[in-house]
Amino acid sequence: MTGKDKDYCYMATSDLLNELSKEAFKPDSDLEIKLANTILQQLDDSAGDVSGLAVKWLAICCHVADTYNPTLVNESRVLEMMNKLCDKLLNVKEQHHDVASIALKMIVSEVSSLSAPQIVLDSLTPQLTKGITGTVSTNFNLLENEHYVYGNLSTAYHEELLAALLSQLNSNQATIRKKAVSCIASLASSLSDDLLTKVTVEVVDLLKRKGTKAQMTRTNIQMIGALSRAVGYCFGPYLGDTVPLLINYCKSASENDEELREYSLQALESFLLRCPRDIARYCDEILHLTLEFLSYDPNFNDMEEDTDGENPEEEEDDESANEYTNDEDASWKVRRAAAKCLAGLIVSQPEMLSNLYEEACPKLIDRFKEREENVKAQHGYYTLCYLFFLPTDALQMDVFNTFIELLRQTGNVTSGQMDTDEMSPRWLLKQEVPKIVKSINRQLREKSIKTKDNSSTSILKIEGLVFTRLVLASHAPSVFHPHIKAISGPVLSAVGERYYKVTAEALRVCGELVRVLRPSIEASGFDFKPYVHPIYNAIIMRLTNQDQDQVVKECAITCMGLVISTFGDNLTAELPTSLPVPLDRMGNEITRLTAVNVGLLYIL
Repeated sequence: MTGKDKDYCYMATSDLLNELSKEAFKPDSDLEIKLANTILQQLDDSAGDVSGLAVKWLAICCHVADTYNPTLVNESRVLEMMNKLCDKLLNVKEQHHDVASIALKMIVSEVSSLSAPQIVLDSLTPQLTKGITGTVSTNFNLLENEHYVYGNLSTAYHEELLAALLSQLNSNQATIRKKAVSCIASLASSLSDDLLTKVTVEVVDLLKRKGTKAQMTRTNIQMIGALSRAVGYCFGPYLGDTVPLLINYCKSASENDEELREYSLQALESFLLRCPRDIARYCDEILHLTLEFLSYDPNFNDMEEDTDGENPEEEEDDESANEYTNDEDASWKVRRAAAKCLAGLIVSQPEMLSNLYEEACPKLIDRFKEREENVKAQHGYYTLCYLFFLPTDALQMDVFNTFIELLRQTGNVTSGQMDTDEMSPRWLLKQEVPKIVKSINRQLREKSIKTKDNSSTSILKIEGLVFTRLVLASHAPSVFHPHIKAISGPVLSAVGERYYKVTAEALRVCGELVRVLRPSIEASGFDFKPYVHPIYNAIIMRLTNQDQDQVVKECAITCMGLVISTFGDNLTAELPTSLPVPLDRMGNEITRLTAVNVGLLYIL
């Protein structure tokens, strides 16, 4: 291991690591010293793979599973290794800082006996606190990791740590300020009420000072937001001092200071989500603020007018003509932060829904035309799903998803209620449906790829089919009878697609389409017979094809069961061909359960 040959050194280190991993390995005191010294020596190895193995040694040597399985080296030896690593971190050349930092993190994470953590804290915290004021930024990472693991055990050092960390909020280095914010936030959850008050008051006082550099103000706003995210509802008593300040900064910031507005809106979003009761008195003001900055775009004058009489081609041409690009334009960050803040307001204040529909809903619909993809992001398909209260996956917040939160909250609050009250959220939503669908359709026709989730054609087909299936399942069949021809053509075409996920989803849609065509055995005014054979022919091709994915086989069996049980009296000539197929599938272990379930449809 101490030789010059790197290959031999690596193999020897690896072999020793394997020996240390064995439960039967119990070193004596002399071997403990050799192990500790060897580990520290291997950490300095210029070969990254050797030093990486040495870090794994630390995990094995310091880990304590229980009182019957002690560490390979005793606590005094662990303490000695920590002191040497701290010395490397604080005093030795910068090239050794990263490895020493990783090694110390490993020790902090792995020491788990009852007494060892306190020994680790008593040894490590004072040295790292002194090092904070130096140039070693890795100290912040170590302290943050230490607080996450042993925050409540380090209460004796909290006041000293806070003083050192708060002083770094005024550092000239942006990275130091950012790490200080993160470190204070990790410490905040274990602070006493007095110390939490102290740090909040100090940061608020810094925000109140006039003449402070812009970068320092931004850091202090980030600090306020990080504190609220860390301590949750405990930050509620301090909102009276912080919310008016942040609103004022949003309104009074210079035109080019988008970051200041963005950070202020992010902090307000955090307050809304974590202190919903305490911030209620400011919600109206925050609502007006977010609506103002939802369309904040000083570098672009959108002259688009209402296009009720335009055809799709003209709309696409207009959108292409209004494209605007500027790599230095960061105003989109403000609009995105405003959208997220508004979403936080919607989620945390359900009692404001009626007011939100009157004031926020028209503004959100108007912002569907957002030109910046980072703000508009995702796609209108999900908004349509929530508009009809259909299930779908959660997405990141943006303009569309802020509106989705409004729709979701409407479903939660008004579930089981009638929409006869003209001030109820559900009634107000119904009045906006035509505008919403029109605006979303316009976005779905856009040539922008990102708006359509940057997906392949197959993924878009799947999403369209899923939406169609959900709508068919959630509405009365008679609603779709005038549109069956337009719906059935693309769906049956998709059944013949090569990609198995598209085919499977198309077959599921066919199942819903069958129910829509003939919802009951009783005669109705709709003539479904012209669609029976096209649906049957599309499904039988998939049902008789053995060379396809398992999910397609199961969907085809299920769909054919629905077709025969629903349209059997119109398929008398085809029954001798189709009925034996499910029986044959019962003989296959993979498709047996699906075929048996389909057999029940025939019996019933």
